[in-house]
Amino acid sequence: MLRRRPEAPCRFRVFWATTMAMSFEWPWQYRFPPFFTLQPNVDTRQKQLAAWCSLVLSFCRLHKQSSMTVMEAQESPLFNNVKLQRKLPVESIQIVLEELRKKGNLEWLDKNKSSFLIMWRRPEEWGKLIYQWVSRSGQNNSVFTLYELTSGEDTEDEEFHGLDEATLLRALQALQQEHKAEIITVSDGRGVKFF
Repeated sequence: MLRRRPEAPCRFRVFWATTMAMSFEWPWQYRFPPFFTLQPNVDTRQKQLAAWCSLVLSFCRLHKQSSMTVMEAQESPLFNNVKLQRKLPVESIQIVLEELRKKGNLEWLDKNKSSFLIMWRRPEEWGKLIYQWVSRSGQNNSVFTLYELTSGEDTEDEEFHGLDEATLLRALQALQQEHKAEIITVSDGRGVKFF
């Protein structure tokens, strides 16, 4: 009889993280040890923060990662280069995340700023993609459940397929402000009517 070792889940996480990291095209800075220390020179720091922001958005987009905690982020391959044995400190991660918030790509989920929603596309951009699909497929004046939009067969080839509900709602709210959609309550939860 095979017994599962207690450390198996941990090894799985390491394998998953390694596999995740291997399938991503890391920028050259990621292989440069000083990248993991925020530089004091203002111009250099701005370029470094721009590179970190780009890296975070690209990584999260590829892996459809939409939310995490700061501690999860620090342990993920994103901020922890095991090969270089370099890890961006938590304080620096907070600075990178705050920069993303200023650009509209991040929203803190709690007052302690320990967990966040990452938006590799801003809600308005997601809304535009969704509305383009609605128009292209002739679905104007149709009602959809949130599930149908993100998990339905009709949207399988769309970038917003699999989008988390929090980001979807923000995108639909943006469309609602433009009078292109209305978020409604349907029998099995929330839905949306497109105009």
